[in-house]
Amino acid sequence: MPKMKTHSGAKKRFKVTASGKLKRKGANKNHIMGKKKPEMKRRAGGNFYVGPTEAPRMKRLLAIGG
Repeated sequence: MPKMKTHSGAKKRFKVTASGKLKRKGANKNHIMGKKKPEMKRRAGGNFYVGPTEAPRMKRLLAIGG
């Protein structure tokens, strides 16, 4: 059976931590920032972890964990 290829879009968006969790960037902090309130900008766009229901699917896209 051939090796599984890594999904190009997923490898740009997710990083695997040492404990095996997946880190992702938050939304709403890329463009059109002038009209957003400072409070919203502070809340948006932080680093988050992928949830437990989505993690197996993302790991499959990244070809890790079997």
